[in-house]
Amino acid sequence: MLKNRFLLVFFTCSFILVSCDSNSVYDNYKSVPNAWHKDSIVSFKVNPPDYIKPHNLFVNLRNTNAYKYNNLFLIVEMVFPHGKTIKDTLEYRMAEPSGKLLGKGFTDIKENKLWYKEGVVFNETGEYTINIQHAMRENGKVQGVVELEGITDIGFRIENPIKE
Repeated sequence: MLKNRFLLVFFTCSFILVSCDSNSVYDNYKSVPNAWHKDSIVSFKVNPPDYIKPHNLFVNLRNTNAYKYNNLFLIVEMVFPHGKTIKDTLEYRMAEPSGKLLGKGFTDIKENKLWYKEGVVFNETGEYTINIQHAMRENGKVQGVVELEGITDIGFRIENPIKE
């Protein structure tokens, strides 16, 4: 009897946790060892399940208190199955003017969900590649930041639009 009750509670909790994120179509992270090198490109291969409906795209980042900048510049490239490429240079705010890091999390690791594109229709069938690279520079310096510290994970997420 106790075993059955435990199984019921376990499956109920599991179902609730899985169903809480019903908008997610694709969500994957890749870890960054120690620091994110400026020449290191993080790639995600995606086969969209739907080629008709629009989707919202996000870059997800996990960072620690070792991240010392107020913003983040990224180069994000989407390579379509038939060779077309779209490349964007994006800037995201990562901290308040006081220096307090933005993002969700109660420990020294913060998670940031950063908008990439809204209402994207994957109109070509096949595998898409998303390439993400940092493009950080320090004020007054031409040379880029070679080793970006404080970023622990880089992710890519596709969501169904939220219905209003």
